[in-house]
Amino acid sequence: MYINPDEILETIRMIQSEKLDIRTITLSLNLEDCSNSNLDKLQKKIYQKITDYGKNLHNCLELLSRKYGLPIINKRIATSSISTVAASCHIDSYFPVAETMDDAAKKIDIDFIGGFSALFQKGMTVSDKILINSIPEVLSKTKRVCSSVNIASTKAGINGDAALLLAEVIKKTSEATASQNGIGCAKLTVFSNIPEDNPFMAGAYCGVGEPEASVNIGISGPGVIRSAIKRRPQASLDELAETVKQYSFKITRAGELIAREAAKILEVSPGIVDLSLAPSPVIGDSVAEIIEEMGIEKCGAPGSTAALAILIDAVKKGGAMASSSTGGLSGAFIPVSEDIGMAKSVKNGAISLEKLEAMTSVCSLGLDMIPLPGDISVETLASIIIDEMAIGVINNKTTGCRLIPVPGKKTGDEAEFGGLLGKAPILSVSQLSSKNFIQRGGRIPPPLRSLGN
Repeated sequence: MYINPDEILETIRMIQSEKLDIRTITLSLNLEDCSNSNLDKLQKKIYQKITDYGKNLHNCLELLSRKYGLPIINKRIATSSISTVAASCHIDSYFPVAETMDDAAKKIDIDFIGGFSALFQKGMTVSDKILINSIPEVLSKTKRVCSSVNIASTKAGINGDAALLLAEVIKKTSEATASQNGIGCAKLTVFSNIPEDNPFMAGAYCGVGEPEASVNIGISGPGVIRSAIKRRPQASLDELAETVKQYSFKITRAGELIAREAAKILEVSPGIVDLSLAPSPVIGDSVAEIIEEMGIEKCGAPGSTAALAILIDAVKKGGAMASSSTGGLSGAFIPVSEDIGMAKSVKNGAISLEKLEAMTSVCSLGLDMIPLPGDISVETLASIIIDEMAIGVINNKTTGCRLIPVPGKKTGDEAEFGGLLGKAPILSVSQLSSKNFIQRGGRIPPPLRSLGN
């Protein structure tokens, strides 16, 4: 698809006051050729590959941002799953590997590096277990490393044992970063149907089917969509959908141009454009505010799930027409602390954990940046995770959990995480027990639709 730069510049000028940005450009790197049974050699090869491919990333994106007047908020790298790359290195902890990743990210001046990851929807290898046990130390002692794990898929079902184990890991990570409101948990996502080309943290990693190196881009633009809807107060629902589709097309065209130019400058493969609307803790840059502009008094009120479904479907349709290569999560995120409108709705009682769970049946990700009481039990935490995994598996979509038990905080208290992570009240959690259910262990079989080959 030919893209006329003048068309993109016209779009940028038209929406420059509506907080359009490129939320992330993520350089995806395959590290499988770095595998080595010797830890020192493994670390050197990982460091060398990240710094070799990423040495021009920061300057390249600064150049493109100035050229087109479009802010690029985060510069990131995603690597192959470390549980695979480090499997032949027989060590008790992968923390040294994570330290190497962190050092390399600092060297090339990027914001985050993902790939401290493992996939075990059917069962865990020895290497998977080592990685899982390393997560609390890694997320509490490194600055830039992010972690993701996939414990469920429509083809394989849900690994119930993994849900319980990950709940314990989340609690330990929270305690290890208690002085920062458990912020380590903000760098860990538990997935079902994890995408292999996602540019957004904490879930970004380079899947086995990906190129040696590629550029994946995550666009944003909730403010653009909100303003477009605001200009059409009398529009019908189908007319609203058409409006969102048209503006999503324009947003994605801008992202497509940046992605292609970045890939050309860095001499790597062009990857995907993730169409997701990514909010921030800034007024006017909120998915919740879009829903309210559509006619919902407060996000979370009846009708919110349908409004979100309209929004996401239209975003996908508009974006798919604008880019020849879409992927990642693509839709809209509904994080609590990162979206000022969502945080307000929690504070005034319009949104509960249960309503958020319902909305995740149509959103891009799932229960994202959810502050929870610090004394939540491991069993309840695991049950929240497995509920979200079930939504993803049954609906054949990606869902995830980024849950943050905040040490010393109770329902209604506020937790602040800083920067794009924002702040939000602690959500209420049911006091009813699921302990006997989650402790049964085992694996939930895949649904009948898994036989749809």
